[in-house]
Amino acid sequence: MTTRHRWVLRGWQACGFVLCGALLGATTAHAGLFEDDEARRAILELRSKVDANRQAIDTTNQTLGQKFDDALGPTRRGLLELINQLEELRQEVARLRGANEQLTNDVVQLQQQQREVLADIDQRVRTLEPSKVTLDGQTFAASQDEKAAFDAAMAALRSSQFERAAQLYAELLQRYPGSGYVPSSLYWQGSALYAQRSYNPAIASYRTFLERAPDHPRVPDALLAIANCQQELKDSKAAKRTLEELVKAHPRSDAATAARERLGRLK
Repeated sequence: MTTRHRWVLRGWQACGFVLCGALLGATTAHAGLFEDDEARRAILELRSKVDANRQAIDTTNQTLGQKFDDALGPTRRGLLELINQLEELRQEVARLRGANEQLTNDVVQLQQQQREVLADIDQRVRTLEPSKVTLDGQTFAASQDEKAAFDAAMAALRSSQFERAAQLYAELLQRYPGSGYVPSSLYWQGSALYAQRSYNPAIASYRTFLERAPDHPRVPDALLAIANCQQELKDSKAAKRTLEELVKAHPRSDAATAARERLGRLK
């Protein structure tokens, strides 16, 4: 074999190797493509199965949920109604509790007002209710108003407010003509008028006193006071008669002792 033939043979061998390699590569590539398609189909089938299962699960859940709602529907409505009723009751209890607190406050206020009214009524009753009074040896029943009027007149007399005292005695006599304070008021009214040198009005007050209370322990003093007024009026004869009457009617009184002394001077 010549050199040329060797080179040609080697060329054909090289071509054969190249051709075999190409065929082998083509076969390998075709196998790879086939495997990728199978994997894709498998994946798609799995996805379809997963989606189908998921849809089946959702459908089953919806069906079960609906059946559960249908089964518990009345119970749920009953529970909601019960909850609403309980809420209404709670609100009503709160309202009643507030109303009860208001009523309690009202009762407390009414009780306080009642106590005040009762105290006022009791005070008025005490004012109007007569009580026993002992004055100048005389015991009688008198109201608080009568006592207050007499005490006010006496206070004016003791403070030498003779005009004011005479006025207060006159008001008492006019307002309470049947009062047990009338005799003493007439007597002390005469004294207040005498202190003002109103002798004739004083004599009139003493005379009324003697007529209203002939057994009063101050009768001798009233006769002596009348005689004093008569002497101030320069009526000695009238004064003498009054003094003699005093000594004759009440010989053991202190006023009679003073009358005897004055009768001695009149002679």
